[in-house]
Amino acid sequence: MSKQLINHSPDLTALVDDGYEVEVRDGHLVIHNVPYVNDEKKVKRGALVSILDDVAGEKTTPPKTHVVMFTGEQPCNKDGQELAGIKHGAKSKKIGDGLVAERSFSSKPVGEKGYKDYHEKMTTYAAILSAPAQAIDSNATAQTRRVIEPADKDAIFKYIDTASSRAGITGINRKLEMSRIAIIGLGGTGSYVLDLAAKTPVREIHLFDGDDLFQYNAFRSPGAPAVDTLKAVPKKVDYWAGQYSPMRNGIIPHPFYIDAASADQLDTMEFAFVCVDRGDAKPLIFEALERQDIPFIDVGMGIGMVDDKLEGILRVTTSTPDRREHVRDKKRVSLTGGDADGVYSHNIQIADLNALNAALAVIKWKKLCGFYLDLEDEHFAAYTVDGNTIVNEDKE
Repeated sequence: MSKQLINHSPDLTALVDDGYEVEVRDGHLVIHNVPYVNDEKKVKRGALVSILDDVAGEKTTPPKTHVVMFTGEQPCNKDGQELAGIKHGAKSKKIGDGLVAERSFSSKPVGEKGYKDYHEKMTTYAAILSAPAQAIDSNATAQTRRVIEPADKDAIFKYIDTASSRAGITGINRKLEMSRIAIIGLGGTGSYVLDLAAKTPVREIHLFDGDDLFQYNAFRSPGAPAVDTLKAVPKKVDYWAGQYSPMRNGIIPHPFYIDAASADQLDTMEFAFVCVDRGDAKPLIFEALERQDIPFIDVGMGIGMVDDKLEGILRVTTSTPDRREHVRDKKRVSLTGGDADGVYSHNIQIADLNALNAALAVIKWKKLCGFYLDLEDEHFAAYTVDGNTIVNEDKE
């Protein structure tokens, strides 16, 4: 709830964007690490706490009270004299989880009914407390830009996405809030699909691959696995789930291939990326997805050698419940043998093409979600390395 409230409330996102350490805890708004001066003329830090009044659904409403609470000592001016102008009370209050407010302040806006929002309220008090501290230490600021982990146990991300709020696209971002998607195949392209999808608010990303992680995988995937990791030969899905666990929850590994015995694992997915390089493995996967009316994107690349240079075509094929016939009728996907034929199957290191193939697929997925504008609505796209061209076909 707290992360949703912050993301959906412009006044709270503005506090985060300004660099304050914002937390919502047990119905209270908390700004951590606010500098102030105590009676010994020392710069200390405490937390400002405000009751969150009448949260309307997932958004804040204007605060009813101009009073705030504080966890530190009585704040003073730079000479150690009490800031009597905001003094209100000195009664302890447990906020929850070990946070205890020791006193309260009152500073009502002159000539106004109250603060218009929590951004105005909390920045006003932060400025009052910080000014004497900055007179002693010019670096004393409440705008620390430190990460505050969301308290929600069911939060997707382990820290708040401030980029979306700064760009003003938080509402657009919610178009990607699917319950669960699948990435089938965690090779070069599939691992880059995960890298991009992991930054979106999909609640669960299910990874399906029975392969182990080998040395050559390190040169065609995101990041840099350590030698000891490669020596341990982990399952690909376990390795990649671990790589993104510091950032987010909901990366779920399945260390097996999709076959007749496991195809029902796809039944509850809302979307799937098919990133396997064997064409003969795809018919069963496609049929399982089509049976449940699940849209999917299949990726592939063909790489060849011309003299001493590589040539290649990257393919993104989209299949949706109302448009699937092109996949088989037009043979947009090879359903026999290896889809990644030629020199690619020899594990050459072309991570740039893997990343581009993944990016094209994720962009198309975001178009289907309404995140990006899509005037052509193509269901097949092919990028040719030579000439740097993209062909869009299978339009409605």
